[in-house]
Amino acid sequence: MGKILIVDDTAFMRTLLKNILFSGGHMILGEAENGEDAVSKYRELKPDLVTMDVVMPKVNGIEALKSIKALDPAAKVVMCTAVGQEQMVKLAIKSGARGYIVKPFQAAKVLEEIKAVLAT
Repeated sequence: MGKILIVDDTAFMRTLLKNILFSGGHMILGEAENGEDAVSKYRELKPDLVTMDVVMPKVNGIEALKSIKALDPAAKVVMCTAVGQEQMVKLAIKSGARGYIVKPFQAAKVLEEIKAVLAT
């Protein structure tokens, strides 16, 4: 199972994801509420995987993804996106994201995507 950093500007979403990931046997190394914080936490914690919200204050998920990939080209980042943000997802994949999960989260789909990305 993976050691995961959860990045989302909404405490409710972080808690929801944390509960889903815990139920799948994953360990949560930390949380960040914006892209700036995500990059410094990534540097500090060296997680196996990051779940990254796309829309956040200060530094958005796409910019944070690019910064993390610059630090560690092998970084595994799964984007969290709302329905209707397909363009953002395409940009994220081009920028190095390994996958994405859609809000509202469905536990089975989240765990399936995390497992698939960790296996790469």
